[in-house]
Amino acid sequence: MGGLPVKYLLDTHAWIWWHMQPRTLSLKVCKLIENKDGYEEILLSAISPWEFSKLLERGRLGISCHPEDWIRAALEMPKLRLVPITPAIAYRSTVLPTPFHRDPADQLIVATAREEDAVILTRDERILDYAHARSLW
Repeated sequence: MGGLPVKYLLDTHAWIWWHMQPRTLSLKVCKLIENKDGYEEILLSAISPWEFSKLLERGRLGISCHPEDWIRAALEMPKLRLVPITPAIAYRSTVLPTPFHRDPADQLIVATAREEDAVILTRDERILDYAHARSLW
């Protein structure tokens, strides 16, 4: 990365876990997020609050406050920037270099990371194994 400022993009589960169960994150990712001097910014795709909401809707996740309050508080991370789904990112998510799986949210997250030149923080093996995006866990 040659001295250029590093940007990291949180996969949805990493964002949720950071705010609910930080011990679930890998030690490397946890230390990385805690060291605010080690990166330019942390990014989050606009699809992640939607994915969080879908987990609530399906009963796969439970919280003890109003979902909008949880989302608002979780977006207050230092150096966090919510990245909108721009027309370019939307299109590029549909033409990622193959092979990549067909989950639309993951496609948008990968396209966002590629557009922003960011490293994805994820436990998802399908993203970790994808040669056309940088990621770590």
